Amino acid sequence: MYTVNTKINNQISNWLILMFWIISIMIVVGGLTRLTDSGLSITKWELFSGFFPPLNQNEWKIYFDLYKEIPEFKLQNYDMSLQEFKVIFWWEWAHRFLGRLIGIGFLIPLIYFSTKIKISKLLNLYFIFLLICFQGFIGWYMVSSGLIDRVDVSHFRLSVHLLIAFLILSLIFWNYLKINKKNNISNKISPSIPLSFLILVFIQIAIGAFVSGMDAGKIYNSWPFMGNSYFPDDNNYSNLFKLSALSEPSLVQFIHRNLAYLIGAFYLYIFFKIYKNKMYDLYKSVNILGLFIILQIILGIFTIIYGAQIYIASMHQISSIFLVSSCIYFFYLNTKFN
Repeated sequence: MYTVNTKINNQISNWLILMFWIISIMIVVGGLTRLTDSGLSITKWELFSGFFPPLNQNEWKIYFDLYKEIPEFKLQNYDMSLQEFKVIFWWEWAHRFLGRLIGIGFLIPLIYFSTKIKISKLLNLYFIFLLICFQGFIGWYMVSSGLIDRVDVSHFRLSVHLLIAFLILSLIFWNYLKINKKNNISNKISPSIPLSFLILVFIQIAIGAFVSGMDAGKIYNSWPFMGNSYFPDDNNYSNLFKLSALSEPSLVQFIHRNLAYLIGAFYLYIFFKIYKNKMYDLYKSVNILGLFIILQIILGIFTIIYGAQIYIASMHQISSIFLVSSCIYFFYLNTKFN
């Protein structure tokens, strides 16, 4: 609790859950922006001037002319019309608009609550706001990587951008739980177990961003084998242990697949540990966690089989939001310092 004032706590709670859903939408739109190759359609950093979209034909032409100067247009979309450009522009504009909305939507209430509660009790929320600001910088840092000598953004920068988004989402949800969920469970597992599981899921999200950033989901569209074998035939096992593996599409897809299996096996260990020790208070949370793991794996398989088809790939990312949230909830229940 931030204060003994129930009304203020309820206001903070409502604000946090609203921000949680807006950021969730932001992550989904960001994924669709990547899937539609829209992320480089706006080639300028516009903190304030880009708040409104082009309002006349001349403004549209200015944006389109700027887009024509980058490699993505010259090498890949050289025959694109203005009408086609508008489609990818709207995705990127919506993504940036939501970013601005999140910044404003977090800052103004935070200032308001700072007048009601000592700032020292809100430092964790100020930290989240700093992360939101930093995320804006990382977003532009990512976009800038695709404006000079490549037709896509750096998959490493894309991964950092996505991880920070999930970190912000997780911290907001954690603070929401602190207000709304009393942790009075006595029989818990060691918090290091759900924490390790959560870290593994975050690593999987990072590798998933690599897959997306390199369009690695569009190759080896079969399961459980990659083509005719378990290991991709265009590479060698020895290359897995090189840093360059993270820039090899087939190896990144291989790592992503096998991390999913590892996460599934880790979950089964947690599941049987809880049921073996009859930790009744954890049954519901571990079952919810398992449901989203199964859903995520199934959607991941379909994403591969259908060559990262946009609707299925987007559902795969939406499912990851619920998976991370259920991980945070499960971790919260097993901690002693909340």
